[in-house]
Amino acid sequence: MKEITDSAKLNRILTRLSHEVLEKNGGTQNVVFLGIQSNGVAVAERVRSEIEKTEGVRLALGTLDVTLYRDDLLSAEHLDQKLTVINFPLDGKDVILCDDVLYMGRTVRAAISAVLTLGRPKSIRLLVVADRGKRQLPFAADYVGKNVFAEDGQKIVVKLSGKAEENGIFLKT
Repeated sequence: MKEITDSAKLNRILTRLSHEVLEKNGGTQNVVFLGIQSNGVAVAERVRSEIEKTEGVRLALGTLDVTLYRDDLLSAEHLDQKLTVINFPLDGKDVILCDDVLYMGRTVRAAISAVLTLGRPKSIRLLVVADRGKRQLPFAADYVGKNVFAEDGQKIVVKLSGKAEENGIFLKT
């Protein structure tokens, strides 16, 4: 794998994204995070943690499994369900959907469908660490860490593990 962004740069990206969330929402009131399983959960946790450091407020965070809402799974045998855990109401909230990479837009479509079955938020905004373009569906992220070019057949990998030296954004061929 080729490193695109190292751990230090990734940390700066996550800090910047947290400040953008605060700025665009006028603070923390009414904001909740939903991390899309599985890598989006780590993104949501990190951005929420950055906001907690700056604002001293711990925002609500839930996990969202979009498997059953996807339109590109061929059969039930391909379903690898994770856990959806949302212990707070979504009605009237400003929901920040978090994911690692935005590509075709199918995960975003599934996530919005899932959220709307669980409540009626005031708004839904999308935060991604990497946007690689080439959409099949017309979605754009409200908060983008880095725009990354990748050829067909290449994969963008965002690592947010406990070991700082392993974190970063990588291009896998």
